Amino acid sequence: MTGPRCDSAGCSAAGPLAGLKVVELGQLIAGPFAARTLADFGAEVVKIEPPNEGDPLRKWRLLKDGTSIWWQAQSRNKRSLALDLRQAEAQDVVRRLAAEADVLIENFRPGAMEGWGLGPDVLRAANPALVMLRISGYGQTGPYRDRPGFGVVAEAMGGLRHLTGEPGRVPVRVGVSIGDTLASLHGVIGILMALQHRHATVSAEYPKGRGQVIDVALYEAVFNCMESLLPEYSAFGAVREAAGSALPGIAPTNAYRCADGYVLIAGNGDSIFKRLMQCIGRPDLAADPQLADNTGRVSQVAMLDGAIGEWAADRTVADVLAALETAQVPAGRIYTVADIAADPHYAARGMLLPTRLDDGSEVLLPGFVPKLSATPAGHRRNAPALGADTDAVLREVGLSEAQIAALRERGVVG
Repeated sequence: MTGPRCDSAGCSAAGPLAGLKVVELGQLIAGPFAARTLADFGAEVVKIEPPNEGDPLRKWRLLKDGTSIWWQAQSRNKRSLALDLRQAEAQDVVRRLAAEADVLIENFRPGAMEGWGLGPDVLRAANPALVMLRISGYGQTGPYRDRPGFGVVAEAMGGLRHLTGEPGRVPVRVGVSIGDTLASLHGVIGILMALQHRHATVSAEYPKGRGQVIDVALYEAVFNCMESLLPEYSAFGAVREAAGSALPGIAPTNAYRCADGYVLIAGNGDSIFKRLMQCIGRPDLAADPQLADNTGRVSQVAMLDGAIGEWAADRTVADVLAALETAQVPAGRIYTVADIAADPHYAARGMLLPTRLDDGSEVLLPGFVPKLSATPAGHRRNAPALGADTDAVLREVGLSEAQIAALRERGVVG
């Protein structure tokens, strides 16, 4: 499944969401990643950005020719409309777009859209079929709704940050903006469910079906992925703490030092554990009835980690992985991005997407997830320059060339 080589002209099939019209008013990560996911699978996404500076993500992290290389991944398959939402004429343009759209995505602080006359009551009165995704730090209701919220804060409030790091040391970031990304994915799930509901509510009164508002809070998206955290506290008063690389309550699963690096080993299945113990030369532990299930192994986790660690310490990562693969024990080394870019499995699965940029250079972008057998995602166009599609989009909503020129002169569009 080697990925296609793509350029500014695009490539691949239309995708399962072809024909779906999406308006994106978000910025940075949470809203735009949700819109990019829809765009990858065929949706027509019009991204609205402020004139002159555009989405702040354009200047985040490493820049190539003045623009973030991250932008190429986050905004592929989108069109850019440069529009100053603070101006009444720009707000009218958004209302025109929303009147014809299937989905609108925004991740401003609650109340911002209402302040611009773009709240759901206004937009859905003109288009009852509109599905509106609203991502914010704390949700559209509740005592914290007006607080500014970023993904890092949501990770802390959602319970994740307390668990990351080594016991007794400062909680650490997981390395990426996981709170924003989790909110994005929950938003996409919500959109797809709302579209299914819309399809089911088609009637004479609602010929396109009935849309709805999707309220995603960053902290709730994180909290939703916290597994048994709350029920364990509710039932037993147990407060889960940071455990480094171990998986508390499940054994043995940990990172083990080898002669030239670390290996992650997951030997916590009953039969897997026995194979692991045989592999490391400890048949006595494999046969011990007290270690036959997870409960017994958890009570002896320090001893088991010690035995595995002693076996791994004098071996290379490659030797450890080879032995564990033969024994059919799940294990893996810790990848850097250089490892990812060189890995044949990533390449075979189409996850390293060679993409030719408009300046003729080539960059690898992440491939598409999930993989649909009949209607796969595709790279149809590169991430747009700021305002690259402004005139075309305005024409599509009925503005004349003279009207567009007047809006540009007044700084309403860019």
